[in-house]
Amino acid sequence: MRVGLMVGSDKERSRADRLSGLLADGHAAEDEGFASFWIPQVPGYLDAMTAVALLGHETDRIEIGTAVVPLQTRHPLILAQQALTTQVACAGRFALGVGPSHHWIISDQLGLPYDRPARLVRDYLDVLDAAFAGPGAVAVDNDSFRVRSPVDVTDAFEMPVLIAALGPTMLRIAGERTAGTILWMADERAIGDYVVPRITEAAESAGRSGIRVVAGVPVALCAEGEVDEARAYASEVLGHADFSPNYVRLLEHGDAEDVGDTMAVGDEQAVLARLRRYRDAGVTDLAVRVVPLGDDADKRSASRRRTQCFAASLVAEFASGA
Repeated sequence: MRVGLMVGSDKERSRADRLSGLLADGHAAEDEGFASFWIPQVPGYLDAMTAVALLGHETDRIEIGTAVVPLQTRHPLILAQQALTTQVACAGRFALGVGPSHHWIISDQLGLPYDRPARLVRDYLDVLDAAFAGPGAVAVDNDSFRVRSPVDVTDAFEMPVLIAALGPTMLRIAGERTAGTILWMADERAIGDYVVPRITEAAESAGRSGIRVVAGVPVALCAEGEVDEARAYASEVLGHADFSPNYVRLLEHGDAEDVGDTMAVGDEQAVLARLRRYRDAGVTDLAVRVVPLGDDADKRSASRRRTQCFAASLVAEFASGA
């Protein structure tokens, strides 16, 4: 299992410092040996793919991915051009994570339709596949898109695409057509008993192998007596499940009731044991979402540092399969 970091919107930084701070976080992740660095597209916050391109141009080794870019907000050919340009900036280390997002973002915030998201993903992938096949003409006709356009960005790099797949149809699409899935709010049982079997079966039926299961997992080092409070805090700051029926349906396949229940939290042994269970469930890429604890900025900063340093110490162990 590869161990990486996942970040979010950092509201403790001033707006003027958020981009430079995000880039600094990515540099630190590379310096500390993490395998990957995942940047979500948070509503109203920094543009994830722009940040990936900037970070990719300044780093040398670490994989950098989006987790995830909502599809409805960008035409697939325009997203393909941006993704290919970002891949050039990253020298081939970019993983494009995309998904159909949630109704409360697409419909409620943006006023766009959220009808039949799985069909949209299929149609969108038709355009992405054609655009990522290499320089040349893209000609696609399906229920959602009619594209007649050249693409001439690069012929040097492949483009791994991962999709946010929570339901059975999306997992089938991920297995049949993409490099894998990016998960959030999925515990070990949901992953091991539901996600991995479905995506693996779909991939094998399509003659494909090497499918990735990227799992975003909140992590915090703390005393045993602080565990319940930490879980409640994670559920509060990282978004309650009841905001999205998609997450509610995913949680039904596991034991967690909210994001805090998916958290690896407690002392070093407790955190390590939980992360091992994620690995054993079939996670190929762990995206650690550090949850800093404390009642002031200095304490939260120290908490973040302790947790991230411990996660970095596990990179080699999990990479070796121990």
